[in-house]
Amino acid sequence: MKKTLKISTIILFIFTISNFSAVCYADNAGHKLVRGVGNILTGWLEIPMSIYETSVDENPFVGITVGLAKGVGMTIARTCVGVFETVTFPFPIPENYQPIMDPEYVFQKSDEF
Repeated sequence: MKKTLKISTIILFIFTISNFSAVCYADNAGHKLVRGVGNILTGWLEIPMSIYETSVDENPFVGITVGLAKGVGMTIARTCVGVFETVTFPFPIPENYQPIMDPEYVFQKSDEF
């Protein structure tokens, strides 16, 4: 009986502490988690998007060759950043949960231009 009471108390304590931390970081940490999972699931879209954009900017041959290479590189980068953001979502890394990549998601326009 005493052991069950101890375990119940520990579980209740952990649950209470986790709820307080969720309230502190609810807005930004949640967005970071969604961004991370979204980039893991949609990172592969960098390949057709880079092929298309390079084909429009240059020509179809450059799009298929250079765009494909650029898309593969961006797929790897976006997926790795997504894994990093998913694993570290409770912590404000980088400062204030800022996105590591620009644009945040594969289907957004970049703010650089």
